[in-house]
Amino acid sequence: MKVSGFTFIKNASKLYIPAKESILSVLPLVDEFVIAVGDNDADDNTMEIIESINSPKIKVIHTVWNADEYPKNTIYAQQTDIAMQACTGDWLIYIQGDEAIHEEDYAEIKKAMEDNVDNEKVDGFLFKYNHFWGDYNHVHRNHKWYPLEIRIVRKNNKIHSWKDAQSFRKFEEFDYSFNDYMKKEGSTKLNIIELEAYVYHYGHVRPPRSMSKKNISANKTFRGKESSIEEVSKDHDNIFDYGPLNRIPEFKGTHPAIMKDWIAKFNWKDDLQYSGRQKKGRKLLNHEKTKYRAISWVEQNLMKGNLIGGFKNYIKIKNK
Repeated sequence: MKVSGFTFIKNASKLYIPAKESILSVLPLVDEFVIAVGDNDADDNTMEIIESINSPKIKVIHTVWNADEYPKNTIYAQQTDIAMQACTGDWLIYIQGDEAIHEEDYAEIKKAMEDNVDNEKVDGFLFKYNHFWGDYNHVHRNHKWYPLEIRIVRKNNKIHSWKDAQSFRKFEEFDYSFNDYMKKEGSTKLNIIELEAYVYHYGHVRPPRSMSKKNISANKTFRGKESSIEEVSKDHDNIFDYGPLNRIPEFKGTHPAIMKDWIAKFNWKDDLQYSGRQKKGRKLLNHEKTKYRAISWVEQNLMKGNLIGGFKNYIKIKNK
């Protein structure tokens, strides 16, 4: 059995993305790791970060982003596909630059791949999610945050990243256009086994100013390259407001060991609000809205964490 890892990345240092730690969290599981590295800004040192890993497993593909051709953040899916197509393993482990896998889950992940490598009915594996918010001690369990997602797929030319690269689908025909990355027609959900393993998602744990930069960047790629920074930044404050963190459940577990030094850089506690109400003039975040708080309470307390509706782009099957 051969296993590949893959990801895409651009402007990791400018946007406070733990790309090195993310890659290192997967390296022990794979025989190769393919990275689609975008055309980073001149003042970004993403390539230096990747080169500092100094692993013979790493294969870099240099790419140019065209957000005008791939708006609505389908550029992420297109870049994901570039890396995935270059993988040569039987199983392909996908990790985004702001995600990490805990070393305590390695044994289960390896066993699941080994047990099912010859079982063509299994298209991949589903991970549980810890979505951290504001700092490293608060994690979302809210209806608006996906609790599960596909992060291992079988090597299959019909499987493609989908929409904004959150998930994957299987297509009978695919020409890598924007419309293909957005459509459901002609595609099917993957048959997936759910693992008792977690992805640790740190995309919303950044200094508030860095969080604003990230939102501006994501809005720009959503609207297309023609959108200026001024156009997409008018809806964002210079300093992002995470809101009262006492409304977010506390995290009681441990983080992946590889994240220790990154977490030690946390120095924006004084910029966070740990109690009280939202500041006047700020729009409520989704997790603060009464509707979603009520739905989340029902899901967590009466439905054992199962979602009411929600995004479920997979078909769960049982492990053999």
